[in-house]
Amino acid sequence: MSLQEAQERVDQWITTTGVRYFNELTNMAILTEEVGEVARIMARRYGEQSEKESDKGKDLGDEMADVLWVLICLANQTGVNLTEAFEKNLAKKTVRDQDRHKNNPKLQ
Repeated sequence: MSLQEAQERVDQWITTTGVRYFNELTNMAILTEEVGEVARIMARRYGEQSEKESDKGKDLGDEMADVLWVLICLANQTGVNLTEAFEKNLAKKTVRDQDRHKNNPKLQ
């Protein structure tokens, strides 16, 4: 699925099943909450914190998909074409970081 298709599918779901989008500020708060859930899993599963019994069954992919969902909602609400934005961002990083990472002794 392309980013454009994802944006279209989320919009279709919101307008048929979800009734309407939450407002942008609400979605921003939800996005922050969802990123926090990803951070919790990462810190406990891959970081130095011990994983609580209640967190062991958490699906990291599902939590990442929640982040993506809300990000797509915000893009739809604010008129951002994620395909164009991502391609532009990738081009920016390619120019800016062309030699930076190759010359970083920390990455050798």
